[in-house]
Amino acid sequence: MTSPTQSPTAEAARNWVRELKKYRDPNHARSIFELAVTLIPFAALWALSWWALSVSWLLTLPIAILNGFFLVRVFAIQHDCGHSAFFRNTKVGDWVGRALGVLTLTPYDVWQKVHAVHHSNSGNLDQRDMGEIFTLTTAEYEARSWFGKARYRLYRSPFTLFVLGPGYLFFAQNRLPIGLMRAGFKYWLSAMGTNAAIVVILGIIFYFGGAAPILLIFVPTTLVAATLGVWLFYVQHQFEETHWDGKDAWQVHDAALHGSSHYVMPSVLQWLTANIGVHHVHHLYSRIPFYRLPEVLRDHGDLAQAQRLTIWESFATARLHLWDEGERRLLSFRQARQLRSAR
Repeated sequence: MTSPTQSPTAEAARNWVRELKKYRDPNHARSIFELAVTLIPFAALWALSWWALSVSWLLTLPIAILNGFFLVRVFAIQHDCGHSAFFRNTKVGDWVGRALGVLTLTPYDVWQKVHAVHHSNSGNLDQRDMGEIFTLTTAEYEARSWFGKARYRLYRSPFTLFVLGPGYLFFAQNRLPIGLMRAGFKYWLSAMGTNAAIVVILGIIFYFGGAAPILLIFVPTTLVAATLGVWLFYVQHQFEETHWDGKDAWQVHDAALHGSSHYVMPSVLQWLTANIGVHHVHHLYSRIPFYRLPEVLRDHGDLAQAQRLTIWESFATARLHLWDEGERRLLSFRQARQLRSAR
C-alpha cells in the first residue's frame, strides 16, 4: 500500500519539478527590459499625477490609483529577486530587491525570509506561522471559546482582510521585522534601512510639494497596490479545493502544486501582475522568472488547466473560512455549521 508521503500525486508533483528545471534561467536583457517598462511608467505616472494637482485633485486621484497597478508589478519583480529568479547574480538581485522594497514599503531581507518560510511550509497544518493568512480547521474552530470564535470571525471578515489589513501590513507592520525580532541584526537593518530611505523620499516630496502629493498620490497608490497584493495572495491559496495536510502526510511539492491556484486574468492584468496568477507553477519551481511562466503553460497543457480560478469565481473565495479535514476543502462558516448538524 502506498504511504501518504509516496502518493501518486506527490510523485507526479516531484516529476513536474524535474521537468520545470529547464525554465529556471533568467535572460538578463529581458530582466532589464521588464524592470525598465515597469519603473519608467511608474515614475511617469507619479510625475503626471503631481502635475495634475495643479489642475484638480479629482484628476490626480485616478492617475494615482492606476499607478497602484504598476506598483504591484514593482512588488512582483522584487518578489522574483527574492527567489533569485530575476538575475543570475544573487547579489545583484538582492540589491535591486532592496531598492524596490523602498518603493513597496517592504523591507526586502525581512520579507525574503518570511516568504521563504511560506514556501517551505505552505499547506502544512502543523506549520501555520509566518507569511500566511491564518486558517483554522473546523475542529479547531469548534474547540474555541465564544470569544475565540468571535475573534477569528473578525479576522477572517473581508473588511479586516481587504480593507483594514493592507494598510496595516504595509504602513505599520512592515516598519518592524515582525516574526524576526530576535533573529539577528540583519533583519533590523533591513527594516530600519528601508524606513530611513522612505523618510528621506517623503521628506523630499514634502519639501517640494507639501502634504498634497503625499496624501493624494503616495497614499492612494500604495493602498491600491497593497489591497491588490493582499487579494492576490489570498486567492492564490484560499480557494475551495486547496491542499492542506498534517506533517505526517504533507509533502512540499504536492502541496505546492495542489495548494496554489492558477488565477486566470485578462492579458492586461496578467501583465500588470507579472504572471503571479500562475502561482501553482511558481510554487513548484520558484526560480522560474515570471516572464517565463507563460512559456511553461504553453508547453504543458496539464499545468495550464490545473486549479484554474477566474476573477468571477475568485469572489466566492472571500466567503471561505475553515479547512475541513474530512471534506478536504475550505468551507464557509455556514457550510461548516450545516456539515456539523448533518454529522
